[in-house]
Amino acid sequence: MKIIDLRSDTVTLPTPEMRRAMFEAEVGDDVYGEDPTVNQLEAEAAAMLGKEAALFVPTGTQGNQIAIMTHTTRGDEVIVEAESHVFYYEVGGIAALSGCQTRPLPGVRGAMDPERVSAAIRLDNIHYPRTALVCVENTHNRSGGCIVPQANIEAVAEVAHSRGVPVHMDGARVFNAAVAQQRPVAELVAPVDSVMFCLSKGLGAPVGSMLVGSRDFIAKARRNRKLLGGGMRQAGILAAAGLVALRTMVDRLAEDHENARRLAIALGAIEGLQVERETVQTNMVLVDIRDPRWDGPSLMAAMGEAGVPCNDVGPRRIRLVTHKDIAAADVPVAVERIAAVLKAGPTAASARSVYA
Repeated sequence: MKIIDLRSDTVTLPTPEMRRAMFEAEVGDDVYGEDPTVNQLEAEAAAMLGKEAALFVPTGTQGNQIAIMTHTTRGDEVIVEAESHVFYYEVGGIAALSGCQTRPLPGVRGAMDPERVSAAIRLDNIHYPRTALVCVENTHNRSGGCIVPQANIEAVAEVAHSRGVPVHMDGARVFNAAVAQQRPVAELVAPVDSVMFCLSKGLGAPVGSMLVGSRDFIAKARRNRKLLGGGMRQAGILAAAGLVALRTMVDRLAEDHENARRLAIALGAIEGLQVERETVQTNMVLVDIRDPRWDGPSLMAAMGEAGVPCNDVGPRRIRLVTHKDIAAADVPVAVERIAAVLKAGPTAASARSVYA
C-alpha cells in the first residue's frame, strides 16, 4: 500500500537534481564566510525578496528566533498574532532566548487589526516594556494556510513604522502566498524589515531556511546565529539543494494548491466531515469532524493505519497538507481511504483521545 503522507510539506524528499547538486557542491567553511555555495544561496535569496542580504539557517524556528533576538533587547515586548507560529509553536523561544514578553493580539485568519496594533504599541513610560517588534505571518499556519491580505500587512507595517517599531514576517510559506496571488514575492515582503522563509517545506529542499533583511541586520543576525549554534561549516552541501529549490521549485507550488482544492471538495462531500472551502487558499485543508463517533486524535490514528497520515490540530479537527510528493492521482485514492475509515467507524485502538 502506497503511503500518501498528508501530515505536512516538511515530509518531502529531495529531488534527483537536489541530490546531484549536493554531491557536487563546492564547499568551504561558512563560519569564515568561505563557502561559495552558501554565499550564492544567500545572494540569490536576498535578490528574490528584494532585500539587501540574507542568512542561511538550519530551521525556520531558528530563523524566526534569530530575527527576534536581533531586533530586540531583554525586557522588550513583541506584538504577535494570538495564533501565530512564533507564539504557538516555538517552545516559548521569545521569552527563553530573547528575554522578551509577548503581547498577543487576536487576528482574523492571521490578519491583525491595525488599530489594535497601534493601541498595543507602548507609550514611553518607565513602568512599561518597550515595544520593540511586531511579527506577522504569511501564509498563516493555524488558519489553514490562509493568505494574509497585502493591504493588511501594509497597514500594520505603516502603523508600526510610524512609531519606530520594525516588523518581522514569518514567511515560512510566503512563496505559496506569492504563487497563489500571482504576485512577485518581493512585492509581498516589501513592507516588512525582515523575513524568514523555509526551503524545506513546499520548495522541497531537505534542510534549511533563509533570513533576509538589511545588511546591518543580517550582520547582527549572523552573530546571533552563532550564539544559537547555527554556525555550520561546509554547509554548501545543504545550500546546494536550497539553490535548486529557489531556482526550480517555486512555480510548481500551484500544483499543490490545485491538489488541495480538489481534496477539499471531495472531503467536504463525505458525510461526517466539513471543510470551509474559503480557507483552502494554498496547500492546506482543515477538516472539521461532525461524526460524533470520531475526534481529531482518533481519526488521525485511523487514517494513519489506512496509509493516509495527517495531523490533528484540535479536539475535532484534522489538517491535511499537499506537497510535491503528492500527485494528482493520489488525491482520489486518499479520499477513498478516508471515506472507508469514516464508514467503518473507530476501533478500540483509534478511539483513544488525548482530548478526552
